[in-house]
Amino acid sequence: MKKIVILTLFVCFCLSAFPQNLPPVFGQEYDGKVFHDSRVRSYLTPQRIVWKYDSGGLITNPEGLLAKGNNGQSELTNKEVCTMRSTDNDRPAILLDFGREIQGGIQLVTTAAGKQTPVKIRVRFGESVSEAMSEIGGAQGATNDHAMRDFTMELPWLGVAEIGNSGFRFARIDLVEPNVTLSLKEINAIFTYRDIPYLGSFRSNDERLNRIWLTGAYTVHLNMQEYIWDGIKRDRLVWLGDLHPEVMTVNTVFGYNEVIPKSLDLARDITPLPGWMNGMCSYSLWWVIIHHDWYRYQGNLAYLKEQQAYLSDLLNLLLTKVDATGQEKLDGGGRFLDWPSSPNEKGVDAGLQALMVITFRAGAELCSVLGDKALATKCSETASLMQKRVPDHNQLKQAAALMALADIVPARKANDEVIQAGGPKGFSTFYGYYMLEAQAKAGEYKAAMDNIRQYWGGMLDMGATSFWEDFDLDWTKNAARIDELVPSGKKDIHADYGAYCYKNLRHSLCHGWASGPTAWLTAHVLGIQVLEPGCKKLSIEPHLGDLQWVEGSFPTPYGVVHIKHTKDASGKVKTDVRAPKGVKIVKK
Repeated sequence: MKKIVILTLFVCFCLSAFPQNLPPVFGQEYDGKVFHDSRVRSYLTPQRIVWKYDSGGLITNPEGLLAKGNNGQSELTNKEVCTMRSTDNDRPAILLDFGREIQGGIQLVTTAAGKQTPVKIRVRFGESVSEAMSEIGGAQGATNDHAMRDFTMELPWLGVAEIGNSGFRFARIDLVEPNVTLSLKEINAIFTYRDIPYLGSFRSNDERLNRIWLTGAYTVHLNMQEYIWDGIKRDRLVWLGDLHPEVMTVNTVFGYNEVIPKSLDLARDITPLPGWMNGMCSYSLWWVIIHHDWYRYQGNLAYLKEQQAYLSDLLNLLLTKVDATGQEKLDGGGRFLDWPSSPNEKGVDAGLQALMVITFRAGAELCSVLGDKALATKCSETASLMQKRVPDHNQLKQAAALMALADIVPARKANDEVIQAGGPKGFSTFYGYYMLEAQAKAGEYKAAMDNIRQYWGGMLDMGATSFWEDFDLDWTKNAARIDELVPSGKKDIHADYGAYCYKNLRHSLCHGWASGPTAWLTAHVLGIQVLEPGCKKLSIEPHLGDLQWVEGSFPTPYGVVHIKHTKDASGKVKTDVRAPKGVKIVKK
């Protein structure tokens, strides 16, 4: 018995002496830092060949690339391979479609054919067909910003090469040098993502809304890498304002996930006060609002207490940015709501006034939970003072939405006079979420659902499999889809549009801030509202609009809630709810 105890202690000592998950051969002498990835990799075969250049039969058996291979394993046999052969004058090329937007790279598997020397190829990733067919720079604005998407590399004879770390759906492969032969057994996309379940769901008799809900969820999922990004091709950064719709989608679809606190803490730790997060005053406001909503859904008081020192100092700083009349005086950082609103300075000013009110209300609630009643009172009183000022929204939908949510103007008035004017015209992918929220507050659920169908559905109509950084329905006029070569006489919706930092092909076609309808549909159509922190009490109040039925699920710290609403012939809605122990349901 004594020997067993001694042996057990020795094994435990040895295990603790080695860095976690490293083989024992590293030993105690290894003093390097170890990074353990929380993501997984899956390999996807191409779904179709979009285009190829094979003048004179330079490519044989390209369809072989569409067949499932042997998990990336090279083989001595040369059966059913795709061969690409260049000449003095011609270089073959092929454009593959992997079916939907992914984050990751590409794997190329070669065979024993040809000379035993490396073959140089050019790889171009694209979120659209036109991007994959483009050159870096020039009028179309294709770039290698944030992630390399256009590069040359060498492939081994009888081997495997993996490269790339970007957001893409399409990949073009070109031979670079003359008079070489490349035999390809497989070309697979390497999909890098968090292997997490979709605990939340939404289904109704409207397939368009169902697709929009799921596309928003997938858009955020793609951006849940080691941290939560705003874009997987460009904007692979933790942007605090952009993060709020993503957090609401995570709460709705995935429940708790470490990527949110990791990202919030990173922003806090790299932004010592009095600095503004991401260099923009409004983004520090969003940090407070996000913590309020994260606590409301997850109820983790221990984590909230970790934020108290920074939160208190930030709120005290913000209190100095309000004058005696209740006018916000934010300075020292970009005065920013979102890009489409930026030319409307008067509207942006009004939006920031409202955003400060929302922030102080959130701060007051958090301070009350943390036991700082004095600061909670200051925040509450300042919010009330600021709310009395009614700035001019200057017909800016972003500002009108925030003013409605801050109770500066009645939601009905904001909706009728500004938000619903022209339907989704003037919507943006980021602030569209707050426009929908303001419409819900005004009781305009059917109008909001129609705006979702038109605006976010408009991206699906153009071939989107994730939602974009920006979008305007006017762009769709006489425009080709992103999953096809642009015919003569048609507009290129990716290369011809965009503005500010996202001109032309630099425009991201997977941006997490565009996921708002996912959270909105669950909150207002499925009708789930959190009444107590940690989802201890939920209100169920569906608004089906023109839907006949809707069903879905919602993650809580106690388990998943399942809901179904069915409308009978008289229009009355019957509701069935199954909730885990610890969650109280209030039906309205």
